[in-house]
Amino acid sequence: MKRIVILGSTGSIGTQVLDVVRRIPGKFEILGLSAHSNSRLLIEQAKEFNVPYVSTGSDGLRAEIASQLSSSTQVYVGVEGMSTLATLPECDLVVVAVAGAIGIVPTHAALAAGKDIGLASKEVLVAAGEVTMELAKEKGCTLYPIDSEHSAIFQCLQGSPHGSIEKILLTASGGPFRTWEKRALADVTPQQALRHPTWNMGGLVTINSATLMNKALEVIEARWLFDVSADNVEVVVHPQSIVHSMVRFTDGSTIAQLGLPDMRLPIQYALVYPERIDTKLPRMEISDYSNLTFESPDEQKFTALKTAREALAAGGVAPAVMNGANEVAVGLFLEGKIPFLRMAELIDMALQNHERMSPVLENVLFADSWSREYVKRIVD
Repeated sequence: MKRIVILGSTGSIGTQVLDVVRRIPGKFEILGLSAHSNSRLLIEQAKEFNVPYVSTGSDGLRAEIASQLSSSTQVYVGVEGMSTLATLPECDLVVVAVAGAIGIVPTHAALAAGKDIGLASKEVLVAAGEVTMELAKEKGCTLYPIDSEHSAIFQCLQGSPHGSIEKILLTASGGPFRTWEKRALADVTPQQALRHPTWNMGGLVTINSATLMNKALEVIEARWLFDVSADNVEVVVHPQSIVHSMVRFTDGSTIAQLGLPDMRLPIQYALVYPERIDTKLPRMEISDYSNLTFESPDEQKFTALKTAREALAAGGVAPAVMNGANEVAVGLFLEGKIPFLRMAELIDMALQNHERMSPVLENVLFADSWSREYVKRIVD
């Protein structure tokens, strides 16, 4: 039985992880769960799976949670609490499914303790990719990607030597504004941006999809996860979201992974790798998809891809600055404080004005904090 800790158990990915666990009874033990503020759902999950360790993002919720769980259940708080759960000696796999850069510290704590990671939080590798992969290599840990695109790449690479990659082809739905004129984007509302055409995701990820920042983050993530140059990662718009990504090899062959847009499949692959288990997830019928289309992204309209490549080229903490600035900008847009196109402008300003530093963890965390405060200050 594999013992799992889930960081971010009440979010979109976390709840689907638990759905996969329900579908394979006797395969997993849920050792720990963390949630930021959804104490009601966290309590329900902890009771259902008889979880001995939980963590909440707010000290004010600690007493409420503890009062409704078994007296033997230990309740922790904050990033320190997540790190405590991530380093439990009996834990086999830590699923990192928290939104944003807050997942960096507990991920590093888990790796330092020799834990394998099921990684759903793009920002860990975007902001701290170099040091994260170095630590994983040093400790002999494996990062199993849960993002549908990176899981697809991981699956396509099975059995192929490392040096055989010619190009990684990251697919993108294109978001809800794929066919819009750029001038029309100036008037986009949060409600419009939250209507993703194929996926059901949280606010940050959905807005990132609307700006193509999600693909920008995934380019950086793929660079570190698969140890390839950013020049070998190409984004392809695929509105049907059936081909989740592809790999072209040095012999000219291209392998693709296809499936319905259902996050439970990449989650399951990460949890049970290298097994393939039938959990009665919905199947796609290839005859239903006679018109799969692919096109190049419009980088004049969606500038995030160019920004990400520039951040990678700048090196140091630039990707962390880009990520932190984006998270705050998205929040400000969702609150109605800035227009849609202002998000990209604020990210570029942060990149132009940040202090260049080496990408050690301390500097990465400083740069992340600085970029957030910088964007807030500019808007204020």
